[in-house]
Amino acid sequence: MNNEARRAAVAALIKLAESPDYRDRTDAGRGLAVFAEMTEAKGPLLGLVLDTGDTFVTRVTAEALLRRHDSAGIAVVAAALADADPNHADWIYTAVRDVFVVYANERDAAVRECQALSRDADERTRRGADLLAADLASFTPILSPPRND
Repeated sequence: MNNEARRAAVAALIKLAESPDYRDRTDAGRGLAVFAEMTEAKGPLLGLVLDTGDTFVTRVTAEALLRRHDSAGIAVVAAALADADPNHADWIYTAVRDVFVVYANERDAAVRECQALSRDADERTRRGADLLAADLASFTPILSPPRND
């Protein structure tokens, strides 16, 4: 897909993110998460993770971003977590558990991404990455690699 088509898709999803209907905003969050590395998607994604109208949008968008298993998705979630009120933070942490509770290697990779983001230029991202890393380290995933004892 060329950059013009990607920008058009992001523009359409941003418009959907402005809908008064939480279902539209939820779909926009899922869709925009695919484009999290694009500068124009970051602000709207942050707004969806911190959606003031419905925390279902928060949970679904955070989960979609985290399922990317990359720095772009984790950075948006970290920035949102730094500004989240307790209710939104609970739903973000729920998404974190949903994504990373099964495989230890995925959880460990996310911790490493958070450690890298804790040196980010943006103070909010650094603060959120530290919070996210602490939460990830607080639980033991179901499946871990075999130990060589």
